[in-house]
Amino acid sequence: MGQEQGEPSATLRVNEPSTGSEVVGRTLRGRYRVDEPISSGAMGAVYRATDLGNDAEVAIKRCTSPHHDQRFEAEARLLSSLQHPRVVRIIDHFATPSGQYLVMDLVRGTDLGVLLEQRGTPGLPVEQAIAYTRQTCEALQYVHDQQIVHRDVKPQNLILSEDGIVLVDFGIARVLDEVEAQGTVGIGTPRFMAPEVFAAGNVSTRTDVFGVAATLWTLLAGRPPVYAEPTKLSSIVPEVTPELERTILAGLEMIPERRVASVAAFAKALGAPLLTETGVSLAVSIQDPDASRELMEAIVHTAAGVFGAAAASICLVDKTTGELVYQSAWGAGAREIVGVRLSPGAGIAGQVVSSGVAEAVPNCRTDPRFAVRIAEGTGYVPYTMLVVPLQRGGRPIGALSILDRRDGHAYRGDDLEAAGLFAHLAVKALGVTPNSLTSLGTSSRG
Repeated sequence: MGQEQGEPSATLRVNEPSTGSEVVGRTLRGRYRVDEPISSGAMGAVYRATDLGNDAEVAIKRCTSPHHDQRFEAEARLLSSLQHPRVVRIIDHFATPSGQYLVMDLVRGTDLGVLLEQRGTPGLPVEQAIAYTRQTCEALQYVHDQQIVHRDVKPQNLILSEDGIVLVDFGIARVLDEVEAQGTVGIGTPRFMAPEVFAAGNVSTRTDVFGVAATLWTLLAGRPPVYAEPTKLSSIVPEVTPELERTILAGLEMIPERRVASVAAFAKALGAPLLTETGVSLAVSIQDPDASRELMEAIVHTAAGVFGAAAASICLVDKTTGELVYQSAWGAGAREIVGVRLSPGAGIAGQVVSSGVAEAVPNCRTDPRFAVRIAEGTGYVPYTMLVVPLQRGGRPIGALSILDRRDGHAYRGDDLEAAGLFAHLAVKALGVTPNSLTSLGTSSRG
């Protein structure tokens, strides 16, 4: 993420820390040479860097919180799986004693904050502002479909590239800092941050709706809105119709439940429906799963959402060999785990299927039953997990695995009852029985 035209303006945030300029000139992870700062703020600093492996320019975000490595890794893995033309690509992520880092594509273009300064009179033409907002909503709808909230939507995080708007700089550090900042004010971007964030309330996709609405107001008026502002936008920008003003105000509702429900609904209300072009889903399956691929992927996707997980998967018993075959997965490591076979009774999943007893594993990495070799082969070693047997008529047919709580806490026994109920519903929905599986070598990517 970054700008090729114009000077990148530093993000305006409260309680702004030092820029962390001590990393400039250093080579991180033996591969990324940090060349110069791009911007800095309360949630981290962004640098222009060179990937010495291929001599390509990249952007590196350094998160200011030195804590919560587990939370950072879970969220970064999800971001690294995103693939959409309007979403910046996360190339790498790692932690060092100096902090946690995300490595991203360096997006060529001008952020909308700079564009507004250059071309605003004081704002942009209405049609142009709406077009940029629609493209932003396309990016956010894809992100929301993958159970990720951007958390920092504003003009400075929207780059106008040759191919249109690209959404950059996910507020991952805010996720890390929320543990330490509950009940405090000072993390985020004033007047773009939804009120519930100030109140330490629940962050949801409607949080991003507020950011989009505040961004559109800013693009039109040349300045961001004031919370619960009585001033009519149409008095600042006469070209704004009553319908457009009502839509923007609906996106700026102070109470989340009264706000426009989704960015897709917001775009539709603007008269700028989203394009059908979509990115790559984080749910994947083997080529010929035992049940509907769409249904299995919906189950793992929903399981991850219900239990706040970074990943979820379903494995089923191969009737011929007795092996467990991972048929569908969502989230971090999904593309690597589908098609993997476990010998009967192997690993935690194998033991859960054999015993018929669900397990909550607070720390996978110290559990002697954990199939570390298999996990390392997929490139994803979880910290904590829930594994619940899938049974039909008293017979085991497989297991549902839920991995890594994104809030950084461990799964424990208190989570088992809800997980068991979810697994029971999943079995009813799947309607599968153990059978001989074929075509297991190829994954079908959503």
